[in-house]
Amino acid sequence: MSNQAMGGSSVETKPQRQHGVERMRMSRDELVERITRHVAEDSSVEAAPGLFLYRFSSPTGPRYGVTEPSFCVIAQGSKEVLLGKGRYRYDASHYLLVSAELPVAGHIVAASKEQPYLAVRLVLDPAVVTEVLIEAGLHASGMDDAIKVMAVSRLDVSLLDAVVRVVRLLDSPGDYGVLAPLVAREIIYRLCLGEQGDRLRQIAVSGSRAHRIAKAIEFLRTNRKQPLRIASLARQLGMSVSGLHHHFKAATGMSPLQFRKQFRLQEARRLLLAGDVGAATAGYRVGYDDASHFSREYRRLFGEPPLRDAERLRGSAASRREPALGSKGASHR
Repeated sequence: MSNQAMGGSSVETKPQRQHGVERMRMSRDELVERITRHVAEDSSVEAAPGLFLYRFSSPTGPRYGVTEPSFCVIAQGSKEVLLGKGRYRYDASHYLLVSAELPVAGHIVAASKEQPYLAVRLVLDPAVVTEVLIEAGLHASGMDDAIKVMAVSRLDVSLLDAVVRVVRLLDSPGDYGVLAPLVAREIIYRLCLGEQGDRLRQIAVSGSRAHRIAKAIEFLRTNRKQPLRIASLARQLGMSVSGLHHHFKAATGMSPLQFRKQFRLQEARRLLLAGDVGAATAGYRVGYDDASHFSREYRRLFGEPPLRDAERLRGSAASRREPALGSKGASHR
């Protein structure tokens, strides 16, 4: 939405630009200070339900996980997230928006002891997104092209200020439960007005192509043990088989079969890290009847056989728990 459409001037003066730059600097400095105070050592912390803080003092290799719909802001450093063949790199001047539950890999690109990677992730509740859209009278555009389920955009001062305010509320536990949900709704509202607005709006519009792809993702996630019948899934969604393949890949960078495989292997890895099952059992629980087939696919994705990979990760977990983006389970890893 343009400034003119919102009733303001479309031309920003030099003093206004300078004021905006100064506000960004001050907000970012405050966010750095508050994350540093809440997370004293390299780790990820669920500071409040749905609000995660991250601090890491060195770059990392790829870390795999399953992320939820999220709004991610970096206060310091930079990171790259991989979804299929797509690469999404962001830093303190940009945010990452994820509009579905996805199997991803991520690695911190810029971090040091002097300037550690510091970040905030807010989980987005699709039901709240829909409520905000209705209350604000916002509607999806007429465009129903394939909308990617992950994107990077420039962070503006209004969004950054809202992020700082929700983190600031961590210092007032009595206020957090009442005020934080209001700030979260403000963040959703501002996202819906920004350049990624259609990404959220289309997901919330029943019957839109983006909404149907979101339903396909949910089906693949919750039915990963069952045989995958693409023709049946396409019928449920009111799409052709070719249309489902085309638009699913355009949105996620993967075919439905590749997407389900990623989910299966990520869940198997989570089970192995929990330490209460062996490789064959973990594979069986996520839908692999053939242990050898499971082991081959696991090694192809993660680089090591299941048990060796799990032992290595457990050995490093005590010293650092850096997530792909914000993984489900294990304190969002």
